[in-house]
This record gives sequence, C-alpha cells and structure tokens, in this order.
Amino acid sequence: MKISFGNNTVLYELDQRGVATLTLNRPEVNNAYNGNMLNGLHEAMDHLASESGLRVVVLQGQGKHFQAGADLAWISGVGQTDPAGNDKASRITAEAVRRLNEFAIPTIALVSGACIGGGTGIISACDIGLASENALFGISEARWGLMAGIIFPQLIAAIGTRNLRRYALTCEKFGAYTAKEIGLVHEVYAPDRLQQASQEIIDAILMNGPQAISVSKARILAVADALLADELFDVLVKEHAQVRQTAEAAEGTASFKEKRQPKWFVPRS
Repeated sequence: MKISFGNNTVLYELDQRGVATLTLNRPEVNNAYNGNMLNGLHEAMDHLASESGLRVVVLQGQGKHFQAGADLAWISGVGQTDPAGNDKASRITAEAVRRLNEFAIPTIALVSGACIGGGTGIISACDIGLASENALFGISEARWGLMAGIIFPQLIAAIGTRNLRRYALTCEKFGAYTAKEIGLVHEVYAPDRLQQASQEIIDAILMNGPQAISVSKARILAVADALLADELFDVLVKEHAQVRQTAEAAEGTASFKEKRQPKWFVPRS
C-alpha cells in the first residue's frame, strides 16, 4: 500500500510484515523541510498510529540526501509573519520531532548524503540510526542567525551535552564516522550495503514480542528522563519562534539566499 501526505512531500508504504517506510520527498531541495513536509509528517504519524499490525517504521530521504534541514526560503517567509504565525511554525516542527521520539513502534533512520539541522533532530529522535559512508551532518542553525533549541532535548540524549556544545556552536560539518563516534548514528556502511544492513536490523526487531518492545521503549524513555515536559516544550517553542523573528535571523537567511558571508563575520586579516 502506497500513500502520500503533505502535498506529496512525505511518501508512505507498508509491506506485508508490518514494516512501514516514510520517505521525505523534496529531492529538488535536498529534502529540506517546509510547512507541507511538516504537515505531511504529522499526517503520516496519525496514519501510523491507526495502522494495525505495524511493527517497524523506517525513515529515509528521496534521492541523494536524507534531509538538509529547514528550507530557508520558507523560514525567511515565516519570519516575516506575525508572532502567532511564527509560534505555529515552531510548534508543528517541535511536535513532529517529539512525536517521533515518543512513538510506540521502533523507528530506524537510514541516512545518506546531507543530514543537517532539523535532519539531525529527526534521526536523534529515532531508536536506531544507520548511515552511509557518504553521509554528512551538521547542526547549522546558528550559521543563519537561527537556533535549534526545539531539537536540543533529543540531541542531548543522543550525543550528550559536550558534543552538542561543540557542534551547535561551531556549526561544523562532520562525517559518518564522527557521527558514530559521538552517538548520533549506531553503524556506518558502504552505500551499497545500507539497505541490506537495515533489513538485518528489521529482522532482529521482528523476532521480538511487539508488546514487549513498545513497553520497553516507553520505560527506557521514562527512566532516562527523556520524555519532554509540556512546560519546557512550550518554552522551547516560544524561544525558537522569537529568534526566527530577529534582525540577525533576517540577515542570516538573506546571506544564504545571496550566497555571501553574513555581516557579523570578520575575516582574518
């Protein structure tokens, strides 16, 4: 069964074993997310929650890249709207990652190519991360005068505070083996091995009791204090929206569109 959500920006397929595949489908912009894709993710998760016999969810990107973060043209447009519009955009973004993190069914992210910004939030919210050797990662929001606070809880759980402090403040890009070393992904494979390796992981999950897995996942999150409190969630959303509306964010996104250095950068003499 094949279905599409979010104006065809999220593709859904379910096989006979109960393995669902969600494919982010904006390859023309390296699967950068916008309002349509965020709505599509919510629609897909609503559908998954009602799917009987569901055992595993696999997330991947269409084409060469997994997910290149936010569509900065969309972000720029949102930033020029009123505070309510910005709050709404931040909330649906944060809620998509939160719902994925707490989803009762095991989730696997298959990462090829770019996995930037919000993409790192998506994979840190998944139970298992598998990467191709060609994968490239970055937590790059600050580069554009933005901030990634709504995915910090999931990233801290995945890579720890110390690593997040480095990569969210430098916005450095890093490769698949560094991602494995810091805990963002579990395994790295040659590009032609990624799909086969994922099948081996899926087989391992399917050998286990479905109810036992769901209960175990919920208990792990609870014991690890990885369930986000509503009060903190609201603070993160509000702050995320407010930063997007600053002059610094406007300059950062403009520098991206104009392919130039931001005005706050002082080159070495």
